[in-house]
Amino acid sequence: MTLALIIPDRKLDDLQQRLAQALPDTEIEVWPQIRNPAAVEFAVVWKQPHGSLASLPALQAVQCFGAGVDAILADPTLPALPIARIVDPTLTDTMVRYLDGVVSYYRLRLDVFSAQQQQKQWKPKSPRKIAHIAVLGLGELGAAAATHFASLGYSVTGWARTPKQLEHVSCFHAAEGLTKAVADADIIICLLPLTPATQQMLSEGFFSSLKPGAIFINVARGDIVDETALLAALDNGQLQAACLDVFCQEPLPAEHPLWSHPAVLITPHVSAVTDVGAVVEQIAENYRRNQRGEALLNPVDIGRGY
Repeated sequence: MTLALIIPDRKLDDLQQRLAQALPDTEIEVWPQIRNPAAVEFAVVWKQPHGSLASLPALQAVQCFGAGVDAILADPTLPALPIARIVDPTLTDTMVRYLDGVVSYYRLRLDVFSAQQQQKQWKPKSPRKIAHIAVLGLGELGAAAATHFASLGYSVTGWARTPKQLEHVSCFHAAEGLTKAVADADIIICLLPLTPATQQMLSEGFFSSLKPGAIFINVARGDIVDETALLAALDNGQLQAACLDVFCQEPLPAEHPLWSHPAVLITPHVSAVTDVGAVVEQIAENYRRNQRGEALLNPVDIGRGY
């Protein structure tokens, strides 16, 4: 019995050793150095090369190494197998802390003062008046973020594809609800899953529906946003600023105009970093469940894309 790690361009020694300790009777191999592909029954993947899973004839289940499974589902040769994703409670806490820091950054005008520092200008300003925050995507992370900001006294609206209910959050759904959710928002936070329905969903029409001078934060997936439309909204003043942790291409190419735009804050996909200990525990448990013929923890609804 073999478990394969198909996670390109990442050092996997620590993960391999941890899994070997958790599953002492299982061979843990790293793609593409897999000695016997026919022995692989379980694969842990992140942005796997297309065709790599289809090349494993005995594969029974796929475990995503993170929370988002869009890269797995994009593989046209993906076998029809159970897929599970990681749900890490510490990841939710990390995301909420990141977003809390970014909202405080803008509320205190630290973006303005940073620019003033470069110009050696001394111009005191009072905090921004941020009253309404809209959260797009009300899954585990989105719901946690919306609830957090509501508890701080912000007026919070949320949007999801299907109806949701959250205490102290005004929830909207479906296409007609999106405009209502963001119409009066001072800050819009994107936590949508990347699916065929959300690919390039936030485009010119979306940005034009926002209140002039709104601030946009994307911590979901870069491909949800039309980056050309985003830049245009920043240039014409429809958006006052944007904090971006994710991009259509990562790492962000050095020549990309987002790097040098004065209204953009860039972080290198660090808003929610998964705890390796929690990952190993869930991988090992799902491996054991698969061996016993039981349902996996945190299964993915392939039809919905998450």
